[in-house]
Amino acid sequence: MFFRWLTSSTVREAGTMRNHVQRLVDSQRDLLAPAAIGALTLAMNQLRDTVAEGGNTGKIRIKMDELDFAVNKWLKPYPNALWRENVEVFLVAVAVAMAIRTFFVQPFKIPTGSMQPTLFGVWSKSYLPYAGQPGDPKFQPPTGWERVKEWFAGVSYVHVVAQTDGAIDSIGPMRTFLIFNIRQTLTIGGMEHVMWFPPDYGEQKLEQRANLERGRIYHKGEDVVKLQVNTGDHLFVDRLSYNFRRPSRGEIIVFATAGIPQERRDMFRVPGDQFYIKRLVGLGGETISLAQDHDITGAPQSGGEAVPVGHLVVNGQPLSASTPHFENLYSYSGAPPGARTLRYQDNQYYGHAMIYELSPGREFQIATNHCFVMGDNTMNSLDSRFWGDFPAESVIGKSFFVYWPITKRFGWGNQ
Repeated sequence: MFFRWLTSSTVREAGTMRNHVQRLVDSQRDLLAPAAIGALTLAMNQLRDTVAEGGNTGKIRIKMDELDFAVNKWLKPYPNALWRENVEVFLVAVAVAMAIRTFFVQPFKIPTGSMQPTLFGVWSKSYLPYAGQPGDPKFQPPTGWERVKEWFAGVSYVHVVAQTDGAIDSIGPMRTFLIFNIRQTLTIGGMEHVMWFPPDYGEQKLEQRANLERGRIYHKGEDVVKLQVNTGDHLFVDRLSYNFRRPSRGEIIVFATAGIPQERRDMFRVPGDQFYIKRLVGLGGETISLAQDHDITGAPQSGGEAVPVGHLVVNGQPLSASTPHFENLYSYSGAPPGARTLRYQDNQYYGHAMIYELSPGREFQIATNHCFVMGDNTMNSLDSRFWGDFPAESVIGKSFFVYWPITKRFGWGNQ
């Protein structure tokens, strides 16, 4: 039977037709007379039996015509049947998508650089001089195939040239439709400059990304914005695995900030309605600390003085480069043997910053069934060192697959 279904389009059409009529009969059963239900059931059964008996194509077509005649005679027609069917298909698709998002995988976007160099958030470069920085005002965004290749790598450009003399009057909000950025305006000297399909700027806005100068008089033909924006990594969150096992140390997890105690959220201005992504470094019941590495200090924290850099110690045992998922966590001179080191760059990882709950000489006792997390870029990460641990039930899943942009981080490798 399966082989006939596989090789005969008529058999497949007959099965689809019978199933469709059965759904219509079920939905109208309370409206149809017994004679109508009997006639339709008889026609459906005859079509099924003819297929099961191995009837030829001609016989099957005859029974399909008889079923079609019964449908037109007995079923009540729906008004706007085509619209109804399309709406039903759309609702089913939405329901399936929501179920997948809720129970299996959920898309997530990295907004900041707190997980660099493992996962990248939105970062940008302005080519215009600003605050003593020379910039590169002669730079011209690429065109043609080179522009297409950069787009697949998540690189977009914003270039605005003043159409009249004047200062910046206003910067309009981003207009979006569904998940797409559609339009943004910049008003200069009373004239509106429109940017179609501007890139995502992350948590910062155009004004901060492009170093726009309020009050400055721009002249017609002068560059106002010449900006390169690199999109943050977009990934799928695995929401299924943790239904069968507990999170493991070193995994990159996504959790609801609502689980962080409110007084801690208020202290560090952490919104209570968002999801954060960090690396799980401490589990419930463990004692965690940072041991300073040879008096090494890292980059300044939040524009202040340089801070001590340390390695992670859990229950008195130091984590090393041989610990799964911690191979790349050393990026300074004096790294332990076997560590894969990374040259320091702005906004990239430079060791564990010893601050707040993990300041030099401090230990943190993680509560039972709680999690302690840190961003890989611990010189620029708001994490458990600031607001402590949170309940494990706040975890919704783990990093699974980077699907955009198409860079070396694409795929399963960024764990």
